[in-house]
Amino acid sequence: MTKISLFTLIFSASLASQVQAMEKLTLVLDWYINPDHAPIMVAQQSGAFAAEGLAVTIVPPSDPALPPRLVAAGQADLAITYQPQLHFFADQGLPLVRVGTLINSPLNTLITLDKAVKKPGDLKGKNIGYSVSGIEQATLATMLNHDGVKADQVKLVNVNFQLTSALLTGKVDAVIGGYRNIEALEMKLQGKDPVVFNVEDYGVPAYDELIIVANRDEAHAEKIKKFMRALKKGNAELQAHPEANWQAFARAYPQLNTPLNHQAWRASLPLFARDPAKLDRARYQAYEQFLFDNKLVKTVTPVERYAVDSE
Repeated sequence: MTKISLFTLIFSASLASQVQAMEKLTLVLDWYINPDHAPIMVAQQSGAFAAEGLAVTIVPPSDPALPPRLVAAGQADLAITYQPQLHFFADQGLPLVRVGTLINSPLNTLITLDKAVKKPGDLKGKNIGYSVSGIEQATLATMLNHDGVKADQVKLVNVNFQLTSALLTGKVDAVIGGYRNIEALEMKLQGKDPVVFNVEDYGVPAYDELIIVANRDEAHAEKIKKFMRALKKGNAELQAHPEANWQAFARAYPQLNTPLNHQAWRASLPLFARDPAKLDRARYQAYEQFLFDNKLVKTVTPVERYAVDSE
């Protein structure tokens, strides 16, 4: 046997051993891959996960309602979901725990194209489109009340997730639930100049939009801590080289290489959690109380039941 072939065999065996030694972790996304997931995708493509000894499988869901329930059932390690939803899961007794944060700012907004509207209360007597009953109604009512307007002084119209088209076609005067890094940009790309009100500026407690949940039994597993360390590195790389990482993302997912996604990538940069593992307990307590006050949860659940610091 030649030295070259012997070296090749040894190298191949070593590589195979390293691959086998990698710890497998499955992450189910909240929706199809998009700029909201940028730190995760950068951690994957930059090798940050591999450097922590993790072989991470990223799975877009067939049904957006499934990811947290797959984790609760022990069929996935981690899932991306929303902080407001986590409170509902806790109220239902599901064994889910927040172990990390992806986007630590609300994305939800109230949007109108009417330049005469200077504050949410100016929508008194108008038609407002929404998609998700309960949470968006409570959010809108709080924003209106901030300006001294009652919820029954506007008309709510269910537009079935067609927020942008409903506003552009004049079906409604405003929409609640449009994201500041998606719908607001989409309208600008269509030549409009939307008036955007951030929910946290009008009485709604600030919250983490996108979070990472694990099964309560696995919340303190070492591989989850490794995942968070790698995610932090991925975000640091993203912030340092946003355009280069966009180009790598666009090459990997050419179907997502659109002007809207490019702008969303840039607009999302300041919204990503710099330290994904860190937990702001006061923020979770405040939002839990907000949901309880609006009769959206049956009881106030202690934060330690559904959220942990995974540093």
